[in-house]
Amino acid sequence: MPVSIVIGGQFGSEGKGKIALEIARRSDGPVTVVRVGGPNSGHTGYDRAGKKWALRQLPAGCIDRNVDVVFPAGSYIDIDVLLYEIDALKYPKRRIFISPNARIITREHRTWEQEAGIIGSLGSTGSGVGGAVMASVARGATNFPLVSVGAADFAPLHRLIRDCTTVLRDKLNRGERIVIEGTQGFGLSLLDGGYWPKATARTTTAAGALSEAGLSPLDVDDVTMVIRSYPIRVAGESGPLVDETSWNAIAERTEKKYDITEYTTVTNKRRRVGKFDPELVIRALAANHPTTLVMNHLDYVGAETDLQNSNSDLSRFIRDVENKINRRVDWYGFSPINLTTAQIHGRSNGLR
Repeated sequence: MPVSIVIGGQFGSEGKGKIALEIARRSDGPVTVVRVGGPNSGHTGYDRAGKKWALRQLPAGCIDRNVDVVFPAGSYIDIDVLLYEIDALKYPKRRIFISPNARIITREHRTWEQEAGIIGSLGSTGSGVGGAVMASVARGATNFPLVSVGAADFAPLHRLIRDCTTVLRDKLNRGERIVIEGTQGFGLSLLDGGYWPKATARTTTAAGALSEAGLSPLDVDDVTMVIRSYPIRVAGESGPLVDETSWNAIAERTEKKYDITEYTTVTNKRRRVGKFDPELVIRALAANHPTTLVMNHLDYVGAETDLQNSNSDLSRFIRDVENKINRRVDWYGFSPINLTTAQIHGRSNGLR
């Protein structure tokens, strides 16, 4: 049952792409990366040459260009974005498989979102995913203005269309690792995030990602949940953010002399940032029950060398987080590339 699911435990931008790529790199044998959801969120990773890739449609786990990529029925595809990223990465199309039931995002879906006012009222990216979801659920209703288009009906994709459930099942039967790369974070989940209507159009839990991938819960042996030291939300009226602070305040605390302000991958807007909210993470842990917990952006608290000092601000921060969420943190991230397995509090944390 070699399926890994990578999901976010806050409001997205936790560094899921980096982790999915790391799992793919550390896995033995062939790997397939599954991208659920749509291009309304970006996943970032660095290839082995150190080049940064911020992808919206292709999964970050494929950046090394050595894995199969699957877009299952639970995918929403912007053709222009997908083809651009395939060309930019020079990704071999023979390694890309798209379900005939994946949905295509059309110009009408994007226009509907813009005219619906949700870009300003919800902090939506306006990428058309919500419109595509609505059109799919409407199922051709005559009183709904949007039409749902399946990948099977879209000529430019015909060479890539496959029965993806069968493709994945065959790989699992051969013992190959499947990595499902989830999108956004638990706090944005439509059904259980707790912030409706300031939410995305889908369920962003591990169970939701698995359902979109078309696989069984019995296939899963690894659920990796990624969180960050200071959670973010997108700009505008995107919803509550506990103990909201500023990028300048974080930089001053760690004596950083450079601008650490983060911007969204899709819309390039300044992100809002808040202090760590244990209650949100506790709910995310309950819903996802991860086997591995990753905390990224620890460089906003201290340096990796501070792990060796149990009285450092960093060590105290990690202890405080673990006590409040009643869960050990297994991996530590201090940069867009770095993951550490350093000793802390007398224990060794390592990759499963």
